[in-house]
Amino acid sequence: MGESDVKVLFMPSGRRGFFPRGTPLLDAARSLGVDIDSVCGGRGLCGRCQISCVTGSFAKHQIESDVDHLSPFCATEVKFVERKGPLKEGRRLSCHTTLLDDAVIDVPAESQVHRQIVRKEMESRDIRLDPATRLYYVQIGEPTLEDPRGELQLLIEALEADWGVTGLTLAHSQLQQIQAALTREDRGVTVAIYQERLITGIWPGLFEQPRGIAIDVGSTTVAAHLCDLKTGEVLGLCRRDEPANSLWRRSDEPSLICDDAPRRCRAAHPRHPRSNQWPIGGVE
Repeated sequence: MGESDVKVLFMPSGRRGFFPRGTPLLDAARSLGVDIDSVCGGRGLCGRCQISCVTGSFAKHQIESDVDHLSPFCATEVKFVERKGPLKEGRRLSCHTTLLDDAVIDVPAESQVHRQIVRKEMESRDIRLDPATRLYYVQIGEPTLEDPRGELQLLIEALEADWGVTGLTLAHSQLQQIQAALTREDRGVTVAIYQERLITGIWPGLFEQPRGIAIDVGSTTVAAHLCDLKTGEVLGLCRRDEPANSLWRRSDEPSLICDDAPRRCRAAHPRHPRSNQWPIGGVE
């Protein structure tokens, strides 16, 4: 700890540390492992990294915290407000707010990556929102005659440099999407990555409205729920009722049992090349 370092405490995680004056709050949070969301990579575009400074005296932590202990509202935040509308009272963008003195920082639930979603109307249970596919915004450099690297390599290197995501591969369906996505002058793209290993989507500019489908296969009904992966909200529902014997094998038809009769299972579902791997039947 240097003489010019200041103390910061993040709530509700309780993680704290000392940092040099002028350190961006988002950088401090990441170095402490604090759960703050960000898609744009600290460029002040997505607005997901919002925080607020708690004013007061915290004797237990030996901190006197005040909003003046953070840097003033900057030009990037002003532009964000012009594009997206005003921030909630006391909110700041942590990527463009720096530490000037000791501070206690509150990270609201909507700014946390692994926040809890409570669905009381469905059942009394907390749901931990942790989608398998996440969005990352990067800017890709211009190719040159002297640089033999292709667009895909530039994209993967930018993701590694900005977000620390390594070992990525590209889904075949996205091969033709790279060039189409690089239409903006700043060559900024939003990339969807599944389980931090597979690139499954590429969009030009900042895309911050991810959607996902949760499919529930029942004995007589198939239901699909369209969900907002950012908030956990269910946006729509589609269902289809089917006769029981069209979804699962009937107990009175031993010829469809797949456990130890793969040839008969393939005969029942000839269009599915891997039907012998179905444990109790399958959906066509």
